[in-house]
Amino acid sequence: MNYIGSKYKLSDFIFTTIQSVVGNNLSNKIFCDLFAGTGIIGRKFKSSVKMVIANDFEYYSYVLNKNYIGNHNPIPNKEKYIEKLNNIQPTVGFIYNNYCIGSGSGRQYFSDNNGKKIDAIRQEIEKLKDSKEISNELYYFLLASLIESADKVANTASVYGAFLKNLKRTAQKELIIESADFTINVNDHIVFNEDSNKLIKQIEGDILYLDPPYNTRQYGANYHLLNTIALYDYFEPKGKTGLRNYKKSQYCSKHSVINAFNELIENANFKYIFLSYNNEGLMTVDEVENIMSKYGKYSLANIDYQRFRADKEENRKHKSNKTIEYLHILQKK
Repeated sequence: MNYIGSKYKLSDFIFTTIQSVVGNNLSNKIFCDLFAGTGIIGRKFKSSVKMVIANDFEYYSYVLNKNYIGNHNPIPNKEKYIEKLNNIQPTVGFIYNNYCIGSGSGRQYFSDNNGKKIDAIRQEIEKLKDSKEISNELYYFLLASLIESADKVANTASVYGAFLKNLKRTAQKELIIESADFTINVNDHIVFNEDSNKLIKQIEGDILYLDPPYNTRQYGANYHLLNTIALYDYFEPKGKTGLRNYKKSQYCSKHSVINAFNELIENANFKYIFLSYNNEGLMTVDEVENIMSKYGKYSLANIDYQRFRADKEENRKHKSNKTIEYLHILQKK
């Protein structure tokens, strides 16, 4: 997935930096990814640590992490169900009625056929779960596979804050469900769908990795349609883009981010804390250092990298696609 703030290209840098601080052998460590997103960093550490705790408030993220992090044993016959979903007949449902142009909705997030296919597949996955034909593990695997495959044929410029006027080339392709394959290992892992500042008071471990939103873009708005596919609930979509109600993050506001971050660090029961944040964030390097250094030994690592662009308009506002990713490091008292 093209994802705002994705750490895919930075995962090696983050992994080696954490090892340089904590030690190369992480096999007895509990690692927490508190703002997990698509689970890229949790996946990177999954085979190396005793346990991964993954959390994100957005439900589509919870589904992805329930699959990629929570699933760790082989799932029998999972490819049989992938084949079954790919051969399903399209049907009219909530996605087609509200997010496809042929329904008269005025929105074109998917081609008409792909919208109907998403509806049919999503309904079938829920039927399989309700009938207890499939396990919870298989349910989240199939749902994650649908979310990622639907994203590949979405008629957007990467995020769902708006749809394109005409169907782009990738959106004209037929939706094919591809398996969201996960890493097999012997350890159990835990996945949450909670407010990070509340969850931090209930968990503990060795390594806490933080990758909160760094600017005013709300994930609940930018990825609202992935939440709608994941939840498949019924509501009245709002406005031209068909938004659903969503909770705004404290980390997306200059007025609240400092207090929220300070509270998080204060309540964190972890020996090592690592914060990913770049030079365009709402908090400055000095502000982060001032907060983290109150609670122990602080240091900083950084790397230059190619920034992610969600749209062409934003590209024109910046002379360079380069940005600096900071990894703030705290060894807590």
